[in-house]
Amino acid sequence: MTPPTEPQGRPANQGRRVAARNRAALITAAREVFAEQGLTAPLSAVARRAGVGQGSLYRHFADRDALASAVLDENVRQIEAAADRPDPDLADVLGVVTWHLTRSTAFVDMLRVRGDGEQARVLSDRVRRVLDRCLPPGHRLTADDVMLAVAMVSGAVAGPAPAERERLALAAWRLLGIEVGPLRPHETADDA
Repeated sequence: MTPPTEPQGRPANQGRRVAARNRAALITAAREVFAEQGLTAPLSAVARRAGVGQGSLYRHFADRDALASAVLDENVRQIEAAADRPDPDLADVLGVVTWHLTRSTAFVDMLRVRGDGEQARVLSDRVRRVLDRCLPPGHRLTADDVMLAVAMVSGAVAGPAPAERERLALAAWRLLGIEVGPLRPHETADDA
């Protein structure tokens, strides 16, 4: 059965389903483009990478700050989701944190400059609460210690390619004596 068409043979508007897919594609593309070119990268490059027009980008995000905020929020949502189980494992959660450190310039900046702006404070506090929840009772580190370690590792993350940034991040974690699980994004319910 073929989908109904609008006059002139165009496919019917798929509405919210496509809008949600486009928004997710824009956030993923922004994370990649900002990591490669910095936060001042042309928004047209983000739209192109997402496979949508600039009009679609601006329907979802009023400006660069709104887009960067959405990337940051998605990063933190994935970290929270990685810890949302009865007995969250700190190493696994740090693997997700580190994956974001190696792929998201805005995330690195937020964690390095904790407290620079209300949104950065709120998101940074959300990450700290997740880490606090993952620390087993009597652990030698506090959530603030782990946040400091995350900021220190973020300072080591440099290099043009994600593989090089991952190598440096893992070396920094080893030097700090903190175990980190596999570096990966966490699939959220929206991704499934």
